[in-house]
Amino acid sequence: MADKLNVLYVSPEIVPYAATGGLADVAEALPYALKAQNIETTRVMPKFKGISEKFPIKKSFSFIVETGGKAHVADVYYLIEGGLTTYFIGNDDYFNRDTFYGYDDDGERFGFFCKATLEMLMFLDLKPDIVHLNDWQTALIGLLLKEEYSKLDFYNKIKIIFTIHNLQYQGVFERDTLDALNLSPRYFKVEAIEYYGKICFMKAGIVYGDLVTTVSKTYANEIQTPWFGYGLDGILRKYSYKIRGIVNGIYYDKYNPETDPALLLNFGASNFRTKRLEHKAMVQKKVDLPQKNVPLFGVVTRLAEQKGIDLIIYAMEQLLHEDVQFMILGSGDHYYEKRLKELMEEYPDKVNVTIQFDQKHARQIYGACDFFLMPSLFEPCGLSQLYSLRYGAVPIVRKTGGLVDTIVDYTENPNEGTGFIFKNYNGQDFELSIRRAISYFYNKDTWELLVERGMNKRFSWENSASHYIESYNDLMQ
Repeated sequence: MADKLNVLYVSPEIVPYAATGGLADVAEALPYALKAQNIETTRVMPKFKGISEKFPIKKSFSFIVETGGKAHVADVYYLIEGGLTTYFIGNDDYFNRDTFYGYDDDGERFGFFCKATLEMLMFLDLKPDIVHLNDWQTALIGLLLKEEYSKLDFYNKIKIIFTIHNLQYQGVFERDTLDALNLSPRYFKVEAIEYYGKICFMKAGIVYGDLVTTVSKTYANEIQTPWFGYGLDGILRKYSYKIRGIVNGIYYDKYNPETDPALLLNFGASNFRTKRLEHKAMVQKKVDLPQKNVPLFGVVTRLAEQKGIDLIIYAMEQLLHEDVQFMILGSGDHYYEKRLKELMEEYPDKVNVTIQFDQKHARQIYGACDFFLMPSLFEPCGLSQLYSLRYGAVPIVRKTGGLVDTIVDYTENPNEGTGFIFKNYNGQDFELSIRRAISYFYNKDTWELLVERGMNKRFSWENSASHYIESYNDLMQ
């Protein structure tokens, strides 16, 4: 085992440089937590459009990578913040685009990024013990390292850990992507990355990773079943011996209601009984909802089927004739956006819907709502339920993935409960769990106990990092 492990952390997105979801939050926090525990950590991501205008990144060097039958320039930039170096791999043809993903040549774009990441290491003379990959956009590094680059002495002892943040997004492309990346057709086989007549980047991470992790223990088991495996459950069962789950954490210093400048009024676990109620009223006023202490339900999410929006809409339709309020922030599926707007028009004194994503407004919702709704169809880990606990909102979640790993049902376990859990994915069960939660809202002593317990609960990155370090050390033995 190395005295001081050297880890290269590879992610397609990192807060604050580029973000579409929870992966970017993890890529911001985990490397700092690793560094704090004496792991030499360096990050790398693509240089997407706008990064150089918003952040003081510096050009380091350039080199050539062959993709698409052409010689493409890989420009390497860097930024050092908090003692942590982040490299950005740029190429205007591939990454100077209005959105991060969703293009016909995504396989070639991120294949270029994977090749450039590995070749950059030799130029920098940076030889990590472990390359930590995240999601399909980075997964081809596993195949490239093990099958191509390990022939060179510089690369042949590097280990791969691959983290699956969401198995639904797999990076599936046509077979000719192999040609575009100058890769041999011998990889087009079931034992490698062939996938129902196409190729799958996610599969490369699973097959070629020395260790595969997911972002919760329950999700690690769920993805090995047909329901959650999205066509990869067979390969995941084959490699089940190298799969483990490590639950995400959150930045407790950053997400702190006592100091968070996004809140309209700061509060903590010691004074939430008065200050949080004041904050709730201030947020209600801000969004033109009546300022009264009725059950206020918050939702901060992508408006997608995975997030259980159908169930949220069903529950709203059943409950809005009662004395309740809903605040919803998010964007996504047009049908969901339209239906939620209709409910706001029909019940303007009970529903506020904001169709966008606004980090500041999100934290105000966490700090104002009494209940936070997450009836997800599946949820690899989830961070919103952890944010809601931190800000004094009681989560109502479905029994899946990281939700069941982080929330304890109060009805089943009053001594440790932090929220409410329902099992079956249907609107009636979700509605019943909400009504069960409301019954506790009107019991002042029980309610305040539940809120305070949640605010004092800790899912820290320090704890998560220690589990990753244990995994790194296992690989080095």
